[in-house]
Amino acid sequence: MLWLSEIMLENFDLNTFEELKVKIREKAASGEMFFRMDVKPTYPDTPDNWEDRLEAVFTSALDQRV
Repeated sequence: MLWLSEIMLENFDLNTFEELKVKIREKAASGEMFFRMDVKPTYPDTPDNWEDRLEAVFTSALDQRV
């Protein structure tokens, strides 16, 4: 299970929402099957629809594995 809070803690050097999306894509591509968003990203460029965008990034990376 991939938790958003874990990604953010493990990668405390991330400064933007776009950088976070890259990390989520990498984790999904490496074999993670499930993703939980337990915190809201606090980056200045975090969009209002951040949950939808992160879910789309994770799901698209899963689709590419198949």
